[in-house]
Amino acid sequence: MALQCGIVGLPNVGKSTLFNSLSSAKAEAANFPFCTIEPNVGVVTVPDSRLKMLESLVNPQRVLPTVIEFVDIAGLVKGASKGEGLGNKFLANIREVDAVVHVIRCFEDENIVHVAGSIDPVFDKEVIDNELQLKDLESVEKKIQKSEKIAKSGDAKARKELETLLIFKSALTEGKNARSVDIEKEDLEAVRDLHLLTIKPVLYVANVDEGSLAGGNKFIDQLREAVKDENAEVIVLCAAIEAQIAEFDDPEEKEMFLGEYGLKESGMNKLISAAYSLLHLITYFTAGPQEVRAWTIKKGWKAPQAAGVIHTDFERGFIKAEVIKLPDYQQFKTEAGCRENGKISIEGKEYVVKDGDIMHFRFNV
Repeated sequence: MALQCGIVGLPNVGKSTLFNSLSSAKAEAANFPFCTIEPNVGVVTVPDSRLKMLESLVNPQRVLPTVIEFVDIAGLVKGASKGEGLGNKFLANIREVDAVVHVIRCFEDENIVHVAGSIDPVFDKEVIDNELQLKDLESVEKKIQKSEKIAKSGDAKARKELETLLIFKSALTEGKNARSVDIEKEDLEAVRDLHLLTIKPVLYVANVDEGSLAGGNKFIDQLREAVKDENAEVIVLCAAIEAQIAEFDDPEEKEMFLGEYGLKESGMNKLISAAYSLLHLITYFTAGPQEVRAWTIKKGWKAPQAAGVIHTDFERGFIKAEVIKLPDYQQFKTEAGCRENGKISIEGKEYVVKDGDIMHFRFNV
């Protein structure tokens, strides 16, 4: 599944530094706006200790983790919804991603200019929110004009669609994001074709200085207060430190470096895991002598859908799935051991795949 998270934020908040830490695809980092003009895409592996455990038991020829794509998108400025700066390009790029990682500057540094002249995480957040809301409002109003004409003819579907569009218009006019609208799932069809920018799930990243990593600071507190009603997670990290961590190839050296800052894991790992969770994704595994592999699926998918991410033939000709739970594999060491102890279940088309399932599919086409 080629899922993408777009990294957004005002210029000079640390987006490109963060992206460089996430991926081997290096974006130019510089102390001026718009240094990242074309979106850079980096494919990032999702950290998962379960893969190492399976590798030690199976001893496969290769191990393939699951991945998420991160897109570093050009910095946005006030007026972007009207085409200011690189606004049109920014808005087009963000429309294509599945979720938004909003980087917000929560540190002071007189050597790094701020486009607004002072550090204010709530202002920064609202600038981007407002620009995205204005663009969404424009999209909704255009569709309202079309729906009104059809609704006047007595078309029941159009009337229902118009009701939904007016709800979204009201929320956006009040400065609320589309994701905050409480509406039935089936009614979302009215705006699905609009690909609203503020309906996408969001994860906030507070980029801090080294001294604020452990104890925090007033800027983080302000950001958390501003997003408390959004049911959104705030990840605190120092992009400058993450850039240093990314340079370590030796796991022990990396662990020692983290220890110097009182960290158990890198902020990148926390960010990647949080982004994975934000998209309601889970992992199942296939395990054999040729490869141990992690597969990404949406939470709630049934066995045939899960099989389809390997190959469409697997879903089309699905017969059954053999499922081993990870703790059982860990206990009995091999597939044969699990089979001998009755720990392989045979599941049909209605089986809902669980995070961590080890699966083998039977199919016929």
